[in-house]
Amino acid sequence: MFKFSNLSYHKQRKIIIISFSILPVVLLITFAYLPVFNMIYYSFTDWNGFSKEKHWVGLENYMSVFTNPEYFKVFKVSLYYFVATFVQLGLALYFATILSFKVRLKNFFKGILFFPYLLNGVAIGFMFMIFFRPEGTLDTVLQMIGLGSIVTHWLGDPDMINISLAGTSVWRYMGFNFIIFLGAISSIPNEIYEAAEMDGANRWHQFRYIILPSISRIIQLNIILAISGAISVFEIPFIMTGGANGSETFVIKTVDLAFKYGKVGLASAMAVILLLIVIIVTVIQRAAFKEDRSS
Repeated sequence: MFKFSNLSYHKQRKIIIISFSILPVVLLITFAYLPVFNMIYYSFTDWNGFSKEKHWVGLENYMSVFTNPEYFKVFKVSLYYFVATFVQLGLALYFATILSFKVRLKNFFKGILFFPYLLNGVAIGFMFMIFFRPEGTLDTVLQMIGLGSIVTHWLGDPDMINISLAGTSVWRYMGFNFIIFLGAISSIPNEIYEAAEMDGANRWHQFRYIILPSISRIIQLNIILAISGAISVFEIPFIMTGGANGSETFVIKTVDLAFKYGKVGLASAMAVILLLIVIIVTVIQRAAFKEDRSS
């Protein structure tokens, strides 16, 4: 009869590692890799999501995405969130740096800045629908301070709708970047700041030569996450406008094609393109940060 105790320590260790690794690996393959492979396969077909037949169409779906203005225009909408991403990161880094020093009521301000990230995205969508509606909160405040002339239909004007939605996204996600930056800055030893102050370094010098080099990897991670999120933004514009008035994002268009119009093959091609964009952006950013560190 086989006895586990008769095996050597190294063999027992291998068996235990393999046994505990099988289930996570199986789940990962089943719910992550297999759906991705299926999605790639569907992107080369005209499958409608219901029929058993899947006709091979080659690169036709990919050509449609890049040549048909109806599908390509969603990339333009992503540019608003792309720009908002850097505004969001800049504000998060600014507030994290300020609140890492001795400031009155800094714990209160930390809570204020992080609180929006704790809210549900659907709740935020409904909140800002009221905030931006005609004669709503924003219009009332602008009129009170004498800026009523700039009041417009924030969610109805095609020139303003994406700016309004991108601003909502900045408000919602800045707290996440803020808390990560703050944690990274807080890990820098106080002795470094004290030595810098003795050498005559002001706050800007401390930020430029101590904080930035120390949290460069965290900045890289936040940029990757923020840009990926900007490309794949979904819940805020979906809740607030449903993609109307030129606010349809890449993911909203993909979901509509798959589940509203039955074009699963074309939607899969868009999803594959989104995946490739995220991978390319990640590789470029890693290479750029690696060059900066080496120089």
